[in-house]
Amino acid sequence: MAESAAEALAESGGGEDLGAGALEPGVAPIKPQYLTTKEKFHEFLEARGQEKSCRETGEGNHYVRDLAEPEAKRIRMEDGQPGEGPTEEAAEHLEQPQAQKRARGQNKGRPHIKPTHYDKNRLCPSLVQESAAKCFFGDRCRFLHDVSCYLETKPADLGPRCVLFETYGRCPYGVTCRFAGAHLGPKGQNLVQEEVVQAPPVRNSLDKALQQQLRKRKIHFERAEQALHQLGKGHLPGSTPSATVPMVPGVESAQQAPLGPCTGTPPSSPMQTCGPLTDEDIVRLRSCEKRRLDITGKLYLAPLTTCGNLPFRRICKRFGADVTCGEMAVCTNLLQGQTSEWALLKRHQCEDIFGVQLEGAFPDTMTKCAELLNRTIEVDFVDINVGCPIDLVYKKGGGCALMNRSAKFQQIVCGMNQVLDVPLTVKIRTGVQDRVNLAHRLLPKLRDWGAALVTLHGRSREQRYTKLADWQYIKQCVTAASPMPLFGNGDILSYEDANCAMQTGVAGIMIARGALLKPWLFTEIKEQRHWDISSSERLDILRDFTNYGLEHWGSDTQGVEKTRRFLLEWLSFLCRYVPVGLLERLPQRINERPPYYLGRDYLETLMASQKAADWIHISEMLLGPVPPNFVFVPKHKANAYK
Repeated sequence: MAESAAEALAESGGGEDLGAGALEPGVAPIKPQYLTTKEKFHEFLEARGQEKSCRETGEGNHYVRDLAEPEAKRIRMEDGQPGEGPTEEAAEHLEQPQAQKRARGQNKGRPHIKPTHYDKNRLCPSLVQESAAKCFFGDRCRFLHDVSCYLETKPADLGPRCVLFETYGRCPYGVTCRFAGAHLGPKGQNLVQEEVVQAPPVRNSLDKALQQQLRKRKIHFERAEQALHQLGKGHLPGSTPSATVPMVPGVESAQQAPLGPCTGTPPSSPMQTCGPLTDEDIVRLRSCEKRRLDITGKLYLAPLTTCGNLPFRRICKRFGADVTCGEMAVCTNLLQGQTSEWALLKRHQCEDIFGVQLEGAFPDTMTKCAELLNRTIEVDFVDINVGCPIDLVYKKGGGCALMNRSAKFQQIVCGMNQVLDVPLTVKIRTGVQDRVNLAHRLLPKLRDWGAALVTLHGRSREQRYTKLADWQYIKQCVTAASPMPLFGNGDILSYEDANCAMQTGVAGIMIARGALLKPWLFTEIKEQRHWDISSSERLDILRDFTNYGLEHWGSDTQGVEKTRRFLLEWLSFLCRYVPVGLLERLPQRINERPPYYLGRDYLETLMASQKAADWIHISEMLLGPVPPNFVFVPKHKANAYK
C-alpha cells in the first residue's frame, strides 16, 4: 500500500508542475511525486472515508464536517476581520482569488463547550463511589439517584476494555464509566481485581482541607510576610556578607559564584548576627544550601499551555525527555484554591526531574504562592514565567511585562528565593519590543538575585513566531550569564538544530513546539538520527495518549470528552509534521509550512490534513463517536508561519 496514493495521483497528472513549489521559501521541500493540490487532497480523503460513512447509521457524523470549521472562524481566517457570523462582504471577499494574509493569534471567539455539557443527567457521586447510604449533598442534591433512569440515557460503551480497571484493578467511575462493561458484574456491581489494586502514581493533588483553608483565607504565610516586610523597607532579604554565612557540611553549593544579595541571614532573623550557630540558623535553608539543580546537557521539555498536560509529558518522557515542567499556573488562582489551577501542578511518578511554572505580577502574591507550594507539593524546582506574550497576562504586569519592571521583578525573585527550599529558575525572552534586546542586561542581575538557572527564548514579545529565534544573541547572553547556567529555546526540530544550539555554549536546550510536532524528537537527538516513523506508529502514540488521558481525566463522559479536546488541540500541531521519507532535503525546518501532499498510505495522508473535521475523525478512531452537536475550533488560528 506504500506510495500507492501518490503513484495513482502522479499517473493521473495530479503532480504536474508542483515540484518547483516545494523550493519556495517557507515551504517544506517535499518530493514531487507526493505533492498534490488542496482539492485533490480532500477528494482523496473523502473518497477513502466513504466506505466507513456508508456503514454508519443515517444520522452518522456528517454534521462534523459541516461544523468543524464554523463560518465565523473561517471568515476571520480568510478575511482577517472579527465578526459574529458571515456577511455579504466577507462572502464576496472569499470568492476573490487574490492571496490572503494568514491568520494569526488565538481564536478568542471560538465556542467554549465544557465537558459537563455532554453529561447533563449525571449520577450522584455518592452512588458512583458506592456510598449510597448517605448522599454527600443531602436534600440539596441535584444529581440523579435512580441508577436505572441514568442507564436509560447513558450513551453506549466505547469499547470492551477499561484502562483504569486494567491498570489499577478498580475503576473509580463505576457505572458511569464509558467502558463499564469491562468491570460491571451481573448485578451491576463494580468489580475489583484485588491482586492488581494500586494507588494512582500521581502526586501534588489538592487536599480538600487545604482548599477550604485557602478559600476562607486561613493560611498564614510567616516566611513570606517576613521577606515582604524586609522588601517593603527597601532592604533585600539577607544582606549578610558571604564571609559571615556559616557552611553546613555535606551540602553541595548551588552556585560557585559568590553569594548574591538574596542570600545570607534567614528571613526570620531581622538583625545580622555573629557567633555560634543556633537551631534557627541550621533549620532554615539558604540559597547556597539548596539542593543543586544540575541539568546541564539534559533535554528540557518546555512548559506548554494547554498541550503540555500530564499525559503529553508522559509521552515525551517515554521518548527521552529528561526534565519536565508543568503548565503555567497563575499564582492568584492557586492562592484561591481553584481546582483547575492546582491540577496543573500534578506530577506523574515517571517525571524524575519536575518543576512547576508560576505567573504573577506582584511580589506579595508570588512570594506567598511560593511558600504555599514549598509546603504542600513535591517539585525539584520552581520556575517564574517572564516570557508569556499574551495580552491577558502582559497588560496586568505579568509575563514579559516584568522585563520592563525591574524593581518588581527583583522583589519577586528575591522574595520567592527566600521562602523556597528548592532552586528557583526563570524563563525570559530577548525583550518586549522587536530589536530592543533586554536579556543581556537582566541576566547578571538574575544571577545576583539568586536564580539557579535561566532559560532564554530567542524571540521578543512583539516578534512572537513570525521570525526565527536569534541564537546568535543567545550566544552573547551565555557570557553575560556566566557562571549561572543558561538554557536556550527556539526552533529546534531535529538533532542538527540541537547540535547547532549546543555549539552556542548554552548549558542545555529547551524544546517546545518541536515536541508538539514530533514528540520522538528527544529520541532523535539522543540517538543522532532521523526517525522515519510510520503512520501506524504515530497512531499508537496517539492511542497511548488517550489511555494516559483516561487515567488522568477519567473514563466517564466528562473525562472522555476532556481527553478528546486535548487530543484535538495536539493534532492541530501534529499535522504540521512531514514524514522523513517524503522530504527532498533533511531536516524539516520549523518555519517551513507543509504544502498539500499525499502520504504513503491513507492514515499518513489523514494525519497531514489541516482540517478540523479530519482531526475529529482521528479522535473517533480512538475515543469513539463524538457527542451530538460537537464542535471543535483550535485554540490557534494558524501555524504562524511567515
